Amino acid sequence: MVDYRTRLRNVREDRDLTQAVIGELLNKSQQGYNHIETGRAELKIDDLVKLCRFYNLSADYLIGLTNQPKPYK
Repeated sequence: MVDYRTRLRNVREDRDLTQAVIGELLNKSQQGYNHIETGRAELKIDDLVKLCRFYNLSADYLIGLTNQPKPYK
């Protein structure tokens, strides 16, 4: 299984987005979001929901429980 931090970074980079853009989406600074991707801060459930909606991906995919990027319904 993929670590969720790696999955978050890969999804963000695949879509050519910066940490600053995702930080703004989550009402965090670029550094605040960087802390999530690097393991210095935990991803909050509310932020996970926002990311699922934004990326149109399932939470299971984003947190690394599956490799199937099933769209959020």
